[in-house]
Amino acid sequence: MFRLNDLILLLVIFSSMLAGILFPEPASVFQPYPLYLMMSLLFLSFLSIELNDIWRLIRNNGPTVIWLACFKMILLPVLVYFLFLQFAPAYAIGALLLTGVSTGVVAPFISGLVGANGPLVLVMVVITSFAVPFTLPALVKVLLEQEMTISLLQMMRMLLLVVVVPVIIVETLKRLWPRLIDGLMKRRYPISLAIFASINLAVFSKYSAFFYKHPAIIIQATLAAVALGGIYLVAGLLFLFRSPVQNQLAAVITIGNVNNVLVLVFAAEFFGPLEPTLAAMYMIPFFGLIFPLRMYRRIREKRSKESKLSTD
Repeated sequence: MFRLNDLILLLVIFSSMLAGILFPEPASVFQPYPLYLMMSLLFLSFLSIELNDIWRLIRNNGPTVIWLACFKMILLPVLVYFLFLQFAPAYAIGALLLTGVSTGVVAPFISGLVGANGPLVLVMVVITSFAVPFTLPALVKVLLEQEMTISLLQMMRMLLLVVVVPVIIVETLKRLWPRLIDGLMKRRYPISLAIFASINLAVFSKYSAFFYKHPAIIIQATLAAVALGGIYLVAGLLFLFRSPVQNQLAAVITIGNVNNVLVLVFAAEFFGPLEPTLAAMYMIPFFGLIFPLRMYRRIREKRSKESKLSTD
């Protein structure tokens, strides 16, 4: 189940998290750049996806896209919030924010690693990014009786930067310099690892002092984050249980590979330290979901082959 690239990915992710905590001053050089680093990741993700596949998906699977978006942005956040209120109330707000935030721009890259429906994931990145300025503040107001203002213009600007600009650049390069695209595709994995490490250094160096003062919080937040990852895995697989395995994997990625860096930004402004800490520690299940998804895909493919052999 584990490949060499998987082990390298885990080593890079966890070593960069630890380096950000232990060496915050050198790592702080990356703090101004998470947004642009995310843009770079989405640029790399777009290299292998054709826009025609996205429009075809919307035309052919419109109801699935709409229902998945409603489930991810409205129904599931409410269910997760009340579940955490029962079993881990200190992290209920953080769980609500993470569940209700948009699908992360790294999700298309993750979908490529596990063989999911890439265009479906990409469509969900765009739809949830447009929806989150409206849905998440409404959920917070109704469930927490608090006002949380997320600037629509700021979110739109972020969406244009993170999603639209990389699309334009990729499509331009495909038409003008296709050889450059081929070269980038060959080097996409190591470049992505470097970007992942830079994002982790930026995030974890920012909260290094808090981690030092409250080391037990790291363990608690990690357990809560892993629990969230398990909930997202089960919810995504069950939501599209009768769909092809690629769509099931795409549903899990849509739900589980959330924009936790965005949660870090506004949780630090509107809430206490637990919420941004949970968002930071969600980096662990964020990438950890890759392995059960691969295992599930192999199980489904093996069963499919066995059923074909039995019918033949």
